[in-house]
Amino acid sequence: MHRHDLLDSLNDAQREAVTAPLAPVLVLAGAGSGKTRVLTHRAAWLIREHGVSPHGLMAVTFTNKAAAEMRGRIEALLDMPGGALWVGTFHGIAHRLLRRHWHEAGLPQSFQILDEEDQHRLVRKIIREQNLDEQRWVPREVQNFINAHKDEGRRAKRLDDRGDPTRQQLIRLYEQYQQRCEQVGVVDFAELLLRSFETMRDIADLGTYYRERFRHLLVDEFQDTNGVQYEWLKFLAGKPGMPFVVGDDDQSIYRWRGARVENMQHFRRDFSATVYKLEQNYRSTPVILAAANAIIAKNTDRLGKELWTAAKGGEPIRVYAAFNERDEADFVLERIREHQRKGLPLTAAAVLYRSNAQSRAFEEALMAARIPYRVYGGLRFFERAEIKDALCYLRLTQVRGDDLSFERVVNLPTRGIGNATIDQIRAAAKEHGQTLWDAGHSLLPMLPARAAAALKGFFALIDRLAAEIAELPLHEQVRIVIENSGLRAHHAKEKDNKGEARVENLDELVNAAEGFAPENDDGLAPLPAFLAHATLESGETQAAMGLDCVQLMTLHAAKGLEFQTVFIVGLEEGLFPSERSAFDADKLPEERRLCYVGLTRAMQQLYLTHAESRRIFGHTSYRDPSRFLSELPPEAIEEIRPRISVSRPLYTAPGPAIIRRGADIGSHAPQRRSRAAPPPAGEETPMRLGARVRHPKFGEGTILRFEGNGENQQVHVNFEDAGQKWLMYSLARLEQIR
Repeated sequence: MHRHDLLDSLNDAQREAVTAPLAPVLVLAGAGSGKTRVLTHRAAWLIREHGVSPHGLMAVTFTNKAAAEMRGRIEALLDMPGGALWVGTFHGIAHRLLRRHWHEAGLPQSFQILDEEDQHRLVRKIIREQNLDEQRWVPREVQNFINAHKDEGRRAKRLDDRGDPTRQQLIRLYEQYQQRCEQVGVVDFAELLLRSFETMRDIADLGTYYRERFRHLLVDEFQDTNGVQYEWLKFLAGKPGMPFVVGDDDQSIYRWRGARVENMQHFRRDFSATVYKLEQNYRSTPVILAAANAIIAKNTDRLGKELWTAAKGGEPIRVYAAFNERDEADFVLERIREHQRKGLPLTAAAVLYRSNAQSRAFEEALMAARIPYRVYGGLRFFERAEIKDALCYLRLTQVRGDDLSFERVVNLPTRGIGNATIDQIRAAAKEHGQTLWDAGHSLLPMLPARAAAALKGFFALIDRLAAEIAELPLHEQVRIVIENSGLRAHHAKEKDNKGEARVENLDELVNAAEGFAPENDDGLAPLPAFLAHATLESGETQAAMGLDCVQLMTLHAAKGLEFQTVFIVGLEEGLFPSERSAFDADKLPEERRLCYVGLTRAMQQLYLTHAESRRIFGHTSYRDPSRFLSELPPEAIEEIRPRISVSRPLYTAPGPAIIRRGADIGSHAPQRRSRAAPPPAGEETPMRLGARVRHPKFGEGTILRFEGNGENQQVHVNFEDAGQKWLMYSLARLEQIR
């Protein structure tokens, strides 16, 4: 490929960045602006035009998929195999360095790598060997402590205990863990980077060799680098190096796993780097970009850029104020059906949410409509481990002989029933043809005192739970089992996003139980019917990869993807932005960046939804619309209202009402909760959706929806004690209390 051929496909800004002088460069690349194109063309330009040897160029990114794509594009541009290129992930290249220099790194030649679960098991083993209480020293928390410090380049001996006994113990466990790794010759993922950095830094000849060899470092997604990754790159580039880094500070959304957006500012300062901006977007309409620019402009301390597109027109961004999460899911479902009627592929539509727990309402709606879907980057609701754990406890309260459930939760949370005890129970059950429950009872006199006490405690727990929930409503049965089994507290102790997400999912299981209505009356009690429903739903596998289906995913998982139509749901204060971030000056900017990422996933159509009331995380709440909605440009917005019979029982106006935005969305939320078609003169106006009512038998509740009209009109009410019920409106004798 000749010089001009290499540059012909680039716009002016891309061409300027690719042909930048041989000096440190920071490319500030907006969403959909062609950053990978610039990075790969820069590599080809260096080799073709500046005579850089492929052996002297290193390109680094974050995923194996991105690394393979980068290598493939460079090979295509150069029309030559790229075997000489060092292209890979941070961990992959660090591993390659350590394999070459295992002796200098103080490792055995055949060192092994611990994955996350292997590391967790080793940490847990060390805690047990020290006779520490796992309820106090949770293995996952200790693991996170170790990894967080390694990600910042800190060894245990460098940590200050600050006179805190808890921190002192964590540092000792870090030291013991590292000693055990050295003894058996293994490294974890964080160790790969830290050890390769320390090896190059501490062995002068080795560091000099690689600095001289890789004078051209190309780095993708630079905004996602953590502390040790930045130090690794800074050392390797050194003074003779000419690093070329591409990133977008407005898309830095992984601080919770160590990413440091400030590394972009540090790079600019440390290397006196020249900044090039890629602002032309090739993905979204002008309307969508205007919204994204308005949202992100509220963040301070940005390097600063504004996305634009040469495309014209574009549909307005449609904002829907749902009555509750079910109405929200129904709205999304109807828009997806419109997609189908137009002949558009389902895979072009994506539903994005802040929390994994929000997926359940959409899964149920899509499943009921027989529309295939896929939860991207995660498991369907009833397939998630913490949900399976809770269901196993519930099953044992109904059937003690459920061996699979017994094995899953007998030592979860940890209660001192080890593998040896469980093996004995299995052997006895097999020998005598018993269930594990019965075999465990028969073995109690023969077990060591500690194991026998722990097993006896588990039996007593299940019996007690069964008695406690026997006469309660279904959702209370589920809530009490989750609480009193210790599952909720177990996950609440995990000091990371995974633990928080697991707690949210457990709370959402309570919501699922509260809204559960069996399709058939098979004579089953509510709990057995709900357990059967959960089993059937988990057995319905989601759509296979490559099949045309709707995509469901968190906003974090959506980064790097694009869809013709995007639904961002749950835009409410306390949900998005999240409750823990809404009033935190350090965390709120990342929530806003997350919103920016979500908006820029949409190519043609963008829908934003919020609910006036939402049953989530185990509680019904009435939240204000997200502040992000009030930050959108008014001229870009079209509001959609439900137009159904909420004003009177005999009048139904079809279809949604569309209202052009003319004022700030967040400023008038309370007044617009019941914008229904007006009834004809003289007709009496009944209760509105969302009204609080009292029933003579079922007590107090909230109106969720109406169906039908005239004498046959039905009302759907969520009662606090009796759960959700459909009633004939004309016969219900409901009294509005507010």
